Amino acid sequence: MTAPLRTKEALESLRAIPLFSSVSDEDLEIIASLLIERRFPNNKTIVEEGLPGDYMYVIQEGRVKVTKLSGDGREKILEMMGPGDFFGEMALLDRAPRSASVKALSETVILALARNDFLSVLRRSPDLAMAVIQELTRRLRLIDEQASSLSFQRVEERTKGVLVRLAREEPGVAGAPDRYVTPSLTHQQIADMIGTSRETVTRVIKCLKEQNWLRQEAKKYVVPADVVPS
Repeated sequence: MTAPLRTKEALESLRAIPLFSSVSDEDLEIIASLLIERRFPNNKTIVEEGLPGDYMYVIQEGRVKVTKLSGDGREKILEMMGPGDFFGEMALLDRAPRSASVKALSETVILALARNDFLSVLRRSPDLAMAVIQELTRRLRLIDEQASSLSFQRVEERTKGVLVRLAREEPGVAGAPDRYVTPSLTHQQIADMIGTSRETVTRVIKCLKEQNWLRQEAKKYVVPADVVPS
C-alpha cells in the first residue's frame, strides 16, 4: 500500500529520526514533501536481493530483517532494523541490483524516497550526505566484526556479541535507562545471524541463563548492563 505523506506528519516523523536530525528545517520540508508512506504486513518482502532498486526507505514503525542467501541457499541475517533506521540507499548510489533482501518482521510503516529525489537532496544537504556516509561506515565496520567473529570466536561468544549489539541498538526502556533488552528474537534468527544451527543456539542460550548472564522475558532477552558499550 502506498500513500503520499502529508508534510506536517512527515516533518514530525523526520525530526525524530537520527538520519535527519542535523538537516536544516528548509531542507527537511523539501524531503518531507517528497516522501511516500508505504505499509507492509508481517512477513512481507519489501526489497528483494538481485532486483533493481528505485527507492530508499526509512522505517517509521515496525521491524525488518536484512538477509542474504548463501551459496547453498541458506538465509543469513545481516541485520535487524527498527524505527529510525534506513535501507535501500546503496542501489540508488551505484545503480547495482539490490545486495540483500529486506522482509517485515511485524506490520511495518516505511517512508520511501525515489532515486532522483534522494540524489537531489544529498547534493542539496551536506549534513544529510554526511549522515548517510557515517551510517554506511558503521555498517562496514559491522560486516568486518561479523567476519572476524565467524573466523575466530566460539559460538557462545558470537551469541553474546549479537545479543549485546541488538540490546544496545534497541530504544531504552522507559524508567529503566540502564536496562538493556533485545527486540523479540527466535533461536533461528540468532542462528542465522551468527552462522550456526538453531539447536546449537538453543544449547548456548540455556547455558547463558544457567550462568546468570542472560534472562529471558517472553521473546526478548535482558543482557547485563555492564557489558553493553555506552
